[in-house]
Amino acid sequence: MIYLDYAATTPMSEEALNAYTQTAKNFFGNTESLHNIGTKAHDLVEYARRELAGCFGGTSEGITFTSGGSEGNFLAITSLVRGYQHKGRHIISTHLEHSSVKHTLGYLQDQGFDVTYINVGSDGRISLSEVKKHLREDTILVTIHHGNSEIGTIQPLEEIGRFLKEQGILFHSDCVQTFGKIPLDVRKMNLDAITLSAHKIYGPKGVGALYISPEHSSRPFLSGVTHEKGMRPGTLNTPGIVSFVTAAQSMVAKMKEWQTHVEKLRSYFLSRIMDKDELFFYEGHNDYSLPHYIPIRIIGMEGQLAMLELNLRQIAVSTGSACQVGKQNPSPSLLAIGRTPDEARELIRMTLGWQTTKEDIEVVTQAFQDIAQSYLAKRS
Repeated sequence: MIYLDYAATTPMSEEALNAYTQTAKNFFGNTESLHNIGTKAHDLVEYARRELAGCFGGTSEGITFTSGGSEGNFLAITSLVRGYQHKGRHIISTHLEHSSVKHTLGYLQDQGFDVTYINVGSDGRISLSEVKKHLREDTILVTIHHGNSEIGTIQPLEEIGRFLKEQGILFHSDCVQTFGKIPLDVRKMNLDAITLSAHKIYGPKGVGALYISPEHSSRPFLSGVTHEKGMRPGTLNTPGIVSFVTAAQSMVAKMKEWQTHVEKLRSYFLSRIMDKDELFFYEGHNDYSLPHYIPIRIIGMEGQLAMLELNLRQIAVSTGSACQVGKQNPSPSLLAIGRTPDEARELIRMTLGWQTTKEDIEVVTQAFQDIAQSYLAKRS
């Protein structure tokens, strides 16, 4: 099967698999145990923490290892606002965030916090002027994703972060889709907190990290917790952590090579298919898009139906939010940039990876053309 859903998850790399098995065999101790076996595991995790911090310009003291992006988003946002609620209870975000961010903000609204959701432009990007327009004296946190998970639009975090730093407002970003794929530097971007996940970068599932700058106060959601400096409970997944950091270092080191690989394949696909504008519409941003994203619509065809047709041809892609066949929800990202609900239901998200080949793209191109032409013929 041709796999083109790397934004959903990636296969573990050989490096990450080897790191996992070797750690599981040789560093199986509980990091909280005081004997030598536990100390060996603890020291290895602390080494991994330092190495991960170096991948995004942070400090090891700010890293908490988590079960993944969803938990990381919840812990980062709730801990920061609880730590600064004496200054205000207003949060700014967007309608384009991952569901874990949306659900966390919904929970905080139930707890008495006020959330403002700002609009994006027709290009899918958040403007600094829009952020400024909605700032209030009681604003304590802005949370904006780095890269959109549906159409791959990259947000201008550095510009926004510089302004928020001047205003003394906390800035969090969900960087799950961007870490290891485009440069990420928390100091340069003035990010106070970020969220990462291992399985998007050829690491294991069920492992991630959040980073909160040590200069900021935070109040963990649970009290009396002894692990990870009180941020979260539970025995650390030492093999998963080491495997995660191994995958992260590899992706960061090979970032340019990976970008060149996927960009060539994306350009090849678009050169073969986009001259048929009566059949297809490309939703990616020309200048500010993640290099492995190909968000596309077969005009008039529901994305979920197209996905199922591609699946029958042994091609794996994804769509916008889907409930059941014939009842696909419109993509929030496409609605936000001005598409109609029917157009927003047409979204197909293809994402490329290390294993994707030119031969794969040739097969996929032909499949898209066949499906689109067949659907057009049926409508005529």
